[in-house]
Amino acid sequence: MFPIRDDIPHEKPPIVNYLLIIINFIFFFYELGLGKYLNNFIYIYGVVPARYTLFLNGLGLSSSHLIIPLFTSMFLHAGWFHILGNMWFLFVFGDNVEDKLGHFRYLVFYIICGLFASFLHIFFNLNSTVPSIGASGAIAGVLGAYMIFYPHARILTLLPIFIFFEIIELPAIFWIGLWILIQIFFGTLSIGSSGGGVAWWAHIGGFLAGMIYAMKFLKREYEKRRFYF
Repeated sequence: MFPIRDDIPHEKPPIVNYLLIIINFIFFFYELGLGKYLNNFIYIYGVVPARYTLFLNGLGLSSSHLIIPLFTSMFLHAGWFHILGNMWFLFVFGDNVEDKLGHFRYLVFYIICGLFASFLHIFFNLNSTVPSIGASGAIAGVLGAYMIFYPHARILTLLPIFIFFEIIELPAIFWIGLWILIQIFFGTLSIGSSGGGVAWWAHIGGFLAGMIYAMKFLKREYEKRRFYF
């Protein structure tokens, strides 16, 4: 399933969402220019779970080797397909979440989801030396919040059926619910693997963070209105 657009127009310009997309592409074009140094760059600025295991075992890695990659990794991508897919999902779903949260809170929310995604990925891949990169953990958080904020939205979807393609509309709660079930299924299968390939648990972690943040936000808004009236 590939989302084409939703039916919820944004009320305010999604400035932060556009800025995040631009920053991701700036990082990506920088990667393209690194040539033979790219793999080393990814290893330094991607999240390598084994580093954190070594740190917990007292092997003395500096904090910069542990903290900086948690932030830089969510702006790095492994290729054109990786970044175009991620940025399209962010473009389709991020504007409405920014509308609901406001510009600054949306930026904080995005970073929190990306961090939580990395934490869960590390937890399930403690000994992996494969760098994890990509915005998909943070974007999974956007999907989690979108499902809470707009469960009855309609997602225009490109659906492959054998060699044909069908365009249909699906409820957001079904579309995103199916998406996260797929992540959980493959994440469960990946337990005990070497940690390469898709970072399924990063998606799950980001999604959970986004859902929890959105539910707490709605609860605060409800309590404010109840107090006001």
